[in-house]
Amino acid sequence: MSEEFVKIPQDRLGVLIGKEGEVKRHIEKRLSVKLEIDSEEGLVRIFQKDGAEEPLNLWKARDIVRAIGRGFPFEKASKIFSDVFIFEMIYLPDYLGKSSKAWERQRGRIIGKDGNTRKTIEDLTNTDICVYGKTVSVIGDYDGAADAKEALEMILEGKPHSIVYKYLEKRKKDKVRDIGDNLDF
Repeated sequence: MSEEFVKIPQDRLGVLIGKEGEVKRHIEKRLSVKLEIDSEEGLVRIFQKDGAEEPLNLWKARDIVRAIGRGFPFEKASKIFSDVFIFEMIYLPDYLGKSSKAWERQRGRIIGKDGNTRKTIEDLTNTDICVYGKTVSVIGDYDGAADAKEALEMILEGKPHSIVYKYLEKRKKDKVRDIGDNLDF
């Protein structure tokens, strides 16, 4: 039997379970999986129900649980039910080492004044971004998530916001041009 394990923060377990267990039940029913939640440890065991035929559903359930654990509300995490959307996560210590001051500074650069930087990246890539703890997570289609992750990595490398925005605007124009080129018969 295939199974996945995801550890999520205690303060996110209520979001995963939902009012009267509705979120947990919805995930289980929609993806033919079972979620066993150890509320003491914050550990979620995900496995396929007997007779389940779609092996990718296990990974979708894992990514939905991870997205909720990384701060997304269920409404946004549920986009992952679709085959179009993916979940990406950046672990800040991988880029910035162990300095909590560096994490805070870069979290501030990613969020921006009044959330404007995050919102601009979301708008230019058609994604959702959540900054939570030591992570920055993205939900979007493959191209949008890849572009958002690249933009976030550029910010973490210290690039000016204007350079990041120009990169994303160019990527957006290139995609529109590519779509137009594909429409020419």
